[in-house]
Amino acid sequence: MSTHQTSASGLDLREQGRDAAGTPVYSDRRTFIQVQAFTGCADPAPLIASLRSFPFVHALYVDVNDPQGIVLATAHEHPDFFVNELRSFLAQSPFAALTLKPDFTMLGRTYSIGYESDLTHVLVHRPLERLCNPALPWVVWYPLRRKGSFEQLPSSEVREIMSEHGRIGVQFSEGGYGVDIRLACHGLDRDDNDFVIGLLGADLFPLSAMVQTMRKTKQTSQYLEKLGPFLVCKVVHQSPYPLPGHA
Repeated sequence: MSTHQTSASGLDLREQGRDAAGTPVYSDRRTFIQVQAFTGCADPAPLIASLRSFPFVHALYVDVNDPQGIVLATAHEHPDFFVNELRSFLAQSPFAALTLKPDFTMLGRTYSIGYESDLTHVLVHRPLERLCNPALPWVVWYPLRRKGSFEQLPSSEVREIMSEHGRIGVQFSEGGYGVDIRLACHGLDRDDNDFVIGLLGADLFPLSAMVQTMRKTKQTSQYLEKLGPFLVCKVVHQSPYPLPGHA
């Protein structure tokens, strides 16, 4: 949990939840996840071989809609990782021979909604467990941006809208059809999107059905400015989580 206090300016940037007694709990931890798409890969085997010695959380996918497409998702709590270790790895591995598709690059951070009791699980362990779960080989990644009018709604209406959206997610999750990774990307996205979503499951059809069902919600039908582009992928390699030697 966080030991940082509110700054002199009055800003408190910690993630907030609530314990079983309703007492606020806080954390300064969050996980950044980046998704990058490449083309020009006729055989992913050399990429997989290089990733076996890459000591950071990652997942490698083949792109359903590009016969030579490959998608790499990487995760770390510290954003310096993406401009240091990851950048160096990509430049010195077989990835350097591929062509990046920047229109599909996504970067986001985990966040709390405000009621979670175990913030470390929500902000760190749960998204990485899902990213690295071999039982969830199908993944649909996409960004979204809400209309500005959503931000002006009363908090009570926002809660109602998000509750409708959340109930659908719970139904699919409890039914064993799929789970999500939700990331905020305010100021991190080239195209000014607000969120990056990953839908993960054992089969592809339920993930498509989840998107279809969400289209009927008030948030999607009335308050989304943009949805996509979509990356539809299947896992060919994942790092273990936790990583060997890490708690």
